[in-house]
Amino acid sequence: MVFMPLVERAGDDEIIRLFSEESHVAAWLEVERELALVQAELGVIPREAAAAIQTAAVPEHIDLIQLGEGTVLVGYPILPLLEQVGRISQDAARYIHWGATTQDIMDCGLALVASRALDRMQVLVHELGNALATTAERHRLTVMPGRTHAQPAVPITFGMKLAVVLSELTRHSERLRGVRNRIAVVELFGAAGTGAALGPTSRAVRQRLAERLGLAATDVPWHTARDAVAETGFVLAALASTCGKLAREVVELSRPEIGEVQEAGGRHRGASSTMPQKTNPIASEVVIGLSALAAQHVGGLLRSMQGTHERAAGEWQIEWDALPLLFVTASGAVAEARRLVEGLRVFPERMRANLDSDGATIMAEAAMMALAPVVGRSAAHDLVYDASARARAGGVTLQEALREVLREARDDDLTALLEAGDLPLSPHDYLGEADEIVASALGAWHHITSPGEAAGRARP
Repeated sequence: MVFMPLVERAGDDEIIRLFSEESHVAAWLEVERELALVQAELGVIPREAAAAIQTAAVPEHIDLIQLGEGTVLVGYPILPLLEQVGRISQDAARYIHWGATTQDIMDCGLALVASRALDRMQVLVHELGNALATTAERHRLTVMPGRTHAQPAVPITFGMKLAVVLSELTRHSERLRGVRNRIAVVELFGAAGTGAALGPTSRAVRQRLAERLGLAATDVPWHTARDAVAETGFVLAALASTCGKLAREVVELSRPEIGEVQEAGGRHRGASSTMPQKTNPIASEVVIGLSALAAQHVGGLLRSMQGTHERAAGEWQIEWDALPLLFVTASGAVAEARRLVEGLRVFPERMRANLDSDGATIMAEAAMMALAPVVGRSAAHDLVYDASARARAGGVTLQEALREVLREARDDDLTALLEAGDLPLSPHDYLGEADEIVASALGAWHHITSPGEAAGRARP
């Protein structure tokens, strides 16, 4: 196997198992067995043949090395898979795969594996969301600098910052649920999608197979309609990108000159081989790397949508590697992001110090909005702009510089306003809806993760 240290280290074990060769082979065989049982029930094949297929079409009878060699020769794995099953039982060989085509079996197998993997992704997302919700609640009143264009802007809370990410994650959870419904669909339409090989029983067999496999039924083939596969890839990549954004925030805020947060510690955690003082944000780096890899594979799935006629000629094969890699990279990003949040150290005293840095000019907008009713917004902007520049140049606070600017403006009303302490120059007094934003994000998250909601969404 190719050595992929990032994916192998951080990918979720269950997702990796689901997309293993063994898992895919087991899914294909499961489809073949269930198809035989349905066809026997409907009188399409003899019951004895279905029984033989149940015994023969099991993973223990498959030599994966031989299967790989046969796949290289044929180009697809199902024919060599059937040959191995057929060597176990002549009855199985005569009736297995009746009326189906290779892509029917592989697409049904994909629907099974992907639906199970999406269920696992929901678990990972909920674990990350719960960690974010807990941390956002804990820091809903922890005031820190808000930053725009990487520069101090106005005060916010750390809880509000996390609430924005939690809100994205809430929407991703809903997207995962929706795309699961669209990809967990049976495929059984035969050679060119007409179902002709199954004759008048085609629809009944397909619908009954869907029931037995726990998939949705459809009366339209999707051999070359790969929009649900591409959508699945997009949702996974978008989810990973949200995790990447969170990790990038941690990288920025943990820079020593900012120092507002830091990843979990430990001897030699994040250590450099040559610079002993270093504590690198290694968890964040893993998340960022995985999120970037996930984004790269979405383009391949969009290309796979362009298969022509009734069967793709190469486009379908793109999915074979691209979708598993999307699941593995996205699952790793989510799982590592959860560990990052759970171990995150937050330093409110450093946040407070950064609010006071640069002469506390972060309160400039608050001062402008307080002065605006007296002199108008534009004039107030210019007065506070001049005061901010003077504060930086003179190494004084915004309040001190503003007192000088207003005194020079010879505006008694403005000076009286400042002297009366009516200007909101404390960060705690200029948080707007920050606490309500946290409450809203927490409410939405707990709504979709409540037991009642989960029970209402359960598939029959």
